[in-house]
Amino acid sequence: MADESQFSLLKQRRFGPFFITQFLGAFNDNVFKNALVILIAFKSATSSVEDSNYLVNLSAGLFILPFFLFSATAGQFADKFEKSRLIRYVKLLEIIIMAGAAIGFYLGNVPLLIGLLFLMGAQSTLFGPVKYGILPQHLREDELVGGNGLVEMGTFLAILLGTMLGGILIGLDDGASWIAGTVVVLAVLGFLGSLRIPAAEPTDPALKINWNPITETWRIAAFARQNRTVFLSILGISWFWLVGATYLAQLPNYSRLTLGGNEQVVTLLLTVFSLGIGLGSLLCERLSGHKVELGLVPFGSIGITVFGVDLFFAAPHADHVGELLGMAGFLQGPGHWRVLVDIGLIGLFGGFFIVPLYALIQQRSAASHRSRIIAGNNILNAFFMVLSAVLAIILLNHGFSIPQLFFVMALFNAAVAVYIYTLVPEFLMRFIVWLMVNTMYRLRSEGLEHIPDEGAAVLVCNHVSFMDALVIAGCCRRPLRFVMDHRIFKIPVLNFVFRTAGAVPIAPAREDPVMLERAYERIAEYLDAGDVVCIFPEGKITADGELSPFRSGIERIIQRNPAPVIPMALRGLWGSFFSRKGGPAMLRMPRRFWSKIALAVGVPVAPEQANAPALQTLVGELRGDWK
Repeated sequence: MADESQFSLLKQRRFGPFFITQFLGAFNDNVFKNALVILIAFKSATSSVEDSNYLVNLSAGLFILPFFLFSATAGQFADKFEKSRLIRYVKLLEIIIMAGAAIGFYLGNVPLLIGLLFLMGAQSTLFGPVKYGILPQHLREDELVGGNGLVEMGTFLAILLGTMLGGILIGLDDGASWIAGTVVVLAVLGFLGSLRIPAAEPTDPALKINWNPITETWRIAAFARQNRTVFLSILGISWFWLVGATYLAQLPNYSRLTLGGNEQVVTLLLTVFSLGIGLGSLLCERLSGHKVELGLVPFGSIGITVFGVDLFFAAPHADHVGELLGMAGFLQGPGHWRVLVDIGLIGLFGGFFIVPLYALIQQRSAASHRSRIIAGNNILNAFFMVLSAVLAIILLNHGFSIPQLFFVMALFNAAVAVYIYTLVPEFLMRFIVWLMVNTMYRLRSEGLEHIPDEGAAVLVCNHVSFMDALVIAGCCRRPLRFVMDHRIFKIPVLNFVFRTAGAVPIAPAREDPVMLERAYERIAEYLDAGDVVCIFPEGKITADGELSPFRSGIERIIQRNPAPVIPMALRGLWGSFFSRKGGPAMLRMPRRFWSKIALAVGVPVAPEQANAPALQTLVGELRGDWK
């Protein structure tokens, strides 16, 4: 995957049919929903505006309600049963519902359609846990971010296109017939696509279904809270949906009242926002280097806040009066381009924010409970979306304008981000690592598959610069426990990164024997717990670019805790601002920016064969002539 684009997944049976199936499902949902809303608002025989508003809000509520009622059960189904067969049953249910919807549109029967909308919500609820639960079973770990990026891009593109098509078709002279045929055809195509999805075996076939949604939801939440990072990732995703739902719900009135635009401008803003999220979702794979990069999450939250604040200053601060502008007239206003850029970048950074969180939940949740945890995530998402509507109603009824509402949401987003990153410093630590490594270097890695996905291991590497630990941490998917010189450990800013990563400061016996013994004890504790420890056996940063003799401390560590030893070599860092070429590091003007560097990882060495001279030879061979 590291040498392939994420789009190559679309050509493979283990992902392509699933992508088509989920895309057509989201597309059909939004064709149906928007056609129904327009039918209620403009074409039904409802006599009053109050009745029309009531039915529109009732429809929105009924579509969300099943996520509260059935998500816990849906998560149990997805863990207990084979997932591809479950998807086919769900798609068959969609065909039945859409056949009923076709009759409802043809007859113009609004109550029937509203009832079927509730069933569509139930069908979407059943599909949700399977949708995200099946990906880790069909994709490798280095494909998870790319796969999730494609799914999120496809979902928002389907929302956009479905909303537009539903509005266009229902507006035709024989619009009801067009909608009736379209929703049935899309449902059938989705079912046909699902027939090619490969089997995904149940992760907990012995599970006994608990049919009580309240007690099961509570049990899922309790299990998710056992893994703090996973639980806070769920909260982060739910917060994103609160913010996103606020923007999407307010775009029509924002366009009309603030920007002075008509329906074309609403469509333009929705398109820019959706395409921004889609592009951000796709870029995650490239920016993260094919791994779950938590550093993108703070990056995304910063962007959402910055451009949310700028959107407040970019928009006119008085309600528009006069004739509404079409798309062409709107684009002629120079200030309106700033609004479009802000909305697009909010979406872009939203993609950076949400894709790693979904991948993280899939990666770190226990396989036996993964779908149920995703179901719990869906429940919380639905609750936060309802909360967004309540919050918007309260603020707007208290005299806030829509730009002021957006400004408040941007500030709330900053506060929530700070709160989450305070509770889980790993997010902020990974952001600092990702930012420093990716702004200073062009990093290439090879052989990372030799680092085991689980179990204890010892990594040994040459020591070239003060950035070595950050570069290695930025490449590896597993958290690493670095053993490093106590003076490097104390460097400002980097100290936060090293402390958060659980690094072990060490000193020579002649300098601080107590610290040395304490370091060996912590290393043993980490290896006993099955962690990966990274050591620089030279004991110091090179002063001439060559390998110094490996010290015997590595042998003492392996003798106490026999574990596979994996040799690694950094290339290209000699001569950088953080190396000691030409004198002390970091005391001269940097001469290289965004230079090429590499990390090469060799095959594991059995602990009984791991001695300092042999490991030094292997590291030297991996490094080669490129210092």
